[in-house]
Amino acid sequence: MKRITIILNILAPPLSIARKKGITSDVGVNILLTLLFIVPGILHAFYINSPARYY
Repeated sequence: MKRITIILNILAPPLSIARKKGITSDVGVNILLTLLFIVPGILHAFYINSPARYY
């Protein structure tokens, strides 16, 4: 994973997902998770951006 992706995952999780996948339902879910508690939003961003994730 690139450094910029890791930094965005921590500082702006929805932006990180939008950068990789575009504006999809994953971004909406991440915005909700980030607004409720920041840690689930960060974990979701790492999950979406992980290179081992199969589509």
